[in-house]
Amino acid sequence: MKWNIHRFAFCAVVVAMLCIAGLMTVMEAAGAESELRVVSDHTIPGFVYPESAAYEPKEGVLYVSEFGSVLKPKLKDGSGRICKVSVSGHILERQFLPLSPSRLNKPKGIWIQGSRLWVTDIDMVWIFDIETRTGKALPLPMAQFANDPVVINNVLYISDSETKKIYRIEPADYLTETKEPAVTVYGTELSFSPNGLYPARDGSLLVAGFSGGEQDFGVYIIEEQESFGTIVKNVGWLDGVAQLDDESLLMTDWKSGTLLMWNRTMGVKKLAEGFKGPADFCVVPQDNGMLVVVPDLVKGEIRLIRLMR
Repeated sequence: MKWNIHRFAFCAVVVAMLCIAGLMTVMEAAGAESELRVVSDHTIPGFVYPESAAYEPKEGVLYVSEFGSVLKPKLKDGSGRICKVSVSGHILERQFLPLSPSRLNKPKGIWIQGSRLWVTDIDMVWIFDIETRTGKALPLPMAQFANDPVVINNVLYISDSETKKIYRIEPADYLTETKEPAVTVYGTELSFSPNGLYPARDGSLLVAGFSGGEQDFGVYIIEEQESFGTIVKNVGWLDGVAQLDDESLLMTDWKSGTLLMWNRTMGVKKLAEGFKGPADFCVVPQDNGMLVVVPDLVKGEIRLIRLMR
């Protein structure tokens, strides 16, 4: 009888171990299924050096900045524009902004909040009202390559990829202000060219590092106390960055010509490739996933990449 009891106990342990192993396999499969994957990838040609895309949720449309003439990002020729585009990629209005006599040169990053649209342009930043199409330029005498804007708590941050600085502008909404906003240099001295900016979920500032040389950079975080930290390092030459609800990151990388995803569990994963100049993208929320709109500055097209779990 004692031997039977021991044998029963041994069998029970084996069965329990098999059940646990089976449960872990199911959990791993469920986790794999929950990862974002590409379900469609469409290319929309016909753009003249598009640098940035932003989503406006009220009307459900995109705004895309275009150089409008030649691929010379510091040329002041007045040919730049912002076109209005449907989420399916159809151009609704080729030059939605600016209205004459205002002129853009080589507009780059776009940020939209409410009815306001901010766009950088070499050594200045514009703010427009989308509904009235009125605008106001703010010169940035210190800037040489104003790149990407982002607004956090009515403060506008702008990366300057040439001076390796980030500018802090307050108030962000200066369209109707009679007094010019305060412009200061924000954060610590950077060892890389800051490119894409994005608000972290905790209110800090995320910064994508660009190089163009041999060294690879990643995504960094500057907190309100101006302390500097690294989230992911040695990825490539990063342009755009966005943080998702689960704190995963989407990134565009010029070195590999890819759209990348990163999280702490899987590290860096390639989602789409074949870009020549993957620039500042935007994320459009959709059922069970999202649409990532990535301008290819060099090819003169945008890619509509749908991700689902």
